[in-house]
Amino acid sequence: MDSEKLQDTRTEATEAIEAAEAEKTAAAGASQPTAEGSEVASAEGGLLDRRSLMLGAGGAVVMLGLGGLQFVGSEPIIRPPGGQDEDRLVSACIRCEKCYEICPRNVIAPTHIEAGILNMRTPTLDFDDDYCDWCTEENGGDPLCAKVCPTTALALPAGADVLNTIIGKAVIKEDWCLAYRLIGCRFCYDACPYEAMTLDENNRPHVLTDICNGCGACESVCVSLQNGSISSGATARAIVVHPLDEAGQIILPSYFTGEGA
Repeated sequence: MDSEKLQDTRTEATEAIEAAEAEKTAAAGASQPTAEGSEVASAEGGLLDRRSLMLGAGGAVVMLGLGGLQFVGSEPIIRPPGGQDEDRLVSACIRCEKCYEICPRNVIAPTHIEAGILNMRTPTLDFDDDYCDWCTEENGGDPLCAKVCPTTALALPAGADVLNTIIGKAVIKEDWCLAYRLIGCRFCYDACPYEAMTLDENNRPHVLTDICNGCGACESVCVSLQNGSISSGATARAIVVHPLDEAGQIILPSYFTGEGA
């Protein structure tokens, strides 16, 4: 990459980070100056060293210039309820982290920089240990993440509920699934709270795509990567929730499709 192009990349990345920082500071009601080396208030009321932030940003810019990062990542990101409009979420999210903190099941996590600079620290759903039930037990089916969001990054339309708002769709990668080796595993089927799965004549699970809302219950209990049962070449669980595009089609990651392998 020539020096002029690298300089343009550095400028764009710095402006994006500074804009996100300014929005976050304003949302927190901070009034301190943000001069070089000073401290600024974070959304939690803590202190963030600006110099450390800019050093991290500088490292990201260098990696971007070398082709190691992108402004927008190529892999799909599963979003919390109300965050299915990807363009709106990225532009409105001020990285305040309120949605992470309030989630009673701890399934909302920050997106890492590998997903692209613009996506960094925006909310994603992590179904490793639990699933999203729209805070049914904790708040009567009114998602706390959307309720606490200070912008329109997480915004539910009128009449939205756990059944008619689709977070994503679960997809089984059959060559990684233990049930497709006729081992008899059916954890995902048993865990589904919405009867969005069925079993075939060989006790193998199938997702009923028309019913699945992407809650992640099936993914959270999948044992395909546990207890020495790792399938050859597996890099994720055998059943994973994937987001939808604007046309309602499932967006599959490169590891699933084999692209870029």
